[in-house]
Amino acid sequence: MTARPEPGQPPTPDAREPSAMDTVRLRPLNRWQAEGLREDLADLYVESTSTAPGGEYRGREDFLARLADDVRRPGFAMVVAEATALAGCAFGFPMGRDGSWWQGFAGELPTDIEQLTASGHVFAITAIVVHPHQRDRGLAGRLQKRLLADHHASLGATVVDQADRAACAAFLSWGWQRIGEVRRPADPAVLEALVLILGKRTVARPDGLAHDPRTQRPL
Repeated sequence: MTARPEPGQPPTPDAREPSAMDTVRLRPLNRWQAEGLREDLADLYVESTSTAPGGEYRGREDFLARLADDVRRPGFAMVVAEATALAGCAFGFPMGRDGSWWQGFAGELPTDIEQLTASGHVFAITAIVVHPHQRDRGLAGRLQKRLLADHHASLGATVVDQADRAACAAFLSWGWQRIGEVRRPADPAVLEALVLILGKRTVARPDGLAHDPRTQRPL
């Protein structure tokens, strides 16, 4: 999973000039459009990610491999943010009802999340990338909200390598919550399982989890 925190405080915009957020447009892409932008997206990833000297090439190739794998998944979708150039992106796919995405979850999956997964109401976000020039402007939140809203998801889900503390901190700052750990077969990494609850908290639903009937997909 790809993400980076947004350090510092946002600058106060000059009231006489348009806000930088006003100039950033969000646009959904299908798999073919995403594949057509793969090199530009990889460049955005390299520009937006802190890596050790000499690690840029490997990071770029890893990102392209993950993108190539995800675009083949049913329901793949991406949202890009554009200003004068690409400013950010987020992508993922609807989680399968069989719950295989949660394979390796330590302990029992929370009942509400298991039910939402089985009914097809969970969307897995596998990458969020934001250009440094757009840090501290809430762009990551806009991207994830648009991607999930476009799919009428009741819950967002992702996993992040525990060793990547910056990514974990970023997701927590964007409203995601930890629900446990995941250990995938043949992968030594310990992953943080995170969810983004979209429903409103009520007396009947204190956890905020609820089914969105528009998300229902045929079996």
